[in-house]
Amino acid sequence: MIRQLRNVPLTAIFGILVIVSYAVIAIFAPLIAPYPETAIVGMEYLPWSEEFLLGTDSLGRDMLSRLIYGARNTLGIALATTVIAFVIGCSVALLAVTLQGWVDQLISRMVDVMMSIPTLITSLLLLMIFGTSVLNLILIIALLFSTIVFRIARAVAMGVVVMDYVEAARIRGEGLLWIMFREILPNAATPLVAEFGLRFTFVFLTISALSFLGLGVQPPLADWGAMVRENASLITFGDLTPLLPAGAIALLTLAVNFIVDWMLHMSSGLKD
Repeated sequence: MIRQLRNVPLTAIFGILVIVSYAVIAIFAPLIAPYPETAIVGMEYLPWSEEFLLGTDSLGRDMLSRLIYGARNTLGIALATTVIAFVIGCSVALLAVTLQGWVDQLISRMVDVMMSIPTLITSLLLLMIFGTSVLNLILIIALLFSTIVFRIARAVAMGVVVMDYVEAARIRGEGLLWIMFREILPNAATPLVAEFGLRFTFVFLTISALSFLGLGVQPPLADWGAMVRENASLITFGDLTPLLPAGAIALLTLAVNFIVDWMLHMSSGLKD
């Protein structure tokens, strides 16, 4: 294990450190943030100072505290959404591959129809219809991204289901769930784990984009995408505060991509 850690590239180490830092900030946000998430602690748009290290926003809330709480809200919602999308997408994909025949064709065609509609436009439409609560946001985004997970999981599982050990499990009389989750899934896990990281970044960016448009995480909850929109006018006065949540989004996306690249490199068996 120590020898493997020595061979980890600097980009992957950077990505791991960033993700661990974000996780610590998100978990211990109430202990780290100097002020409560929604507390109005001063005048509007106060500059950076010793009392307010990153100034205040349009309502007089501490920007540093909002940025810290935004990590908890944005990352928590994105992680929950990605997990649900993978549970749905992988389960349906394994079912289709195991049963094959008309079941596989029916599910695949339904997924093709859903994927033909742009994700962002569909998200905006469904959120306007069903409301912009956190639960609706998670379920709608998870359902839309589960179609992409289905396609990838199905492609990976198709190469596993034809193996001899899967046929041996059928001959032994193993049930459907056993073949799906004990024979196919473990042997398709490596590319799916890497895809989980990559898909997390797309979900994360989609939620931030929806918040920027006003249909994502709703006030008074702190969200990085909404923080950019709420304080965008400060840029015209030379204040770079709105770029901080945007930079936090970009940094996390870069860190996850570094780790995914390393994981794919390790699973491929290629040498440096």
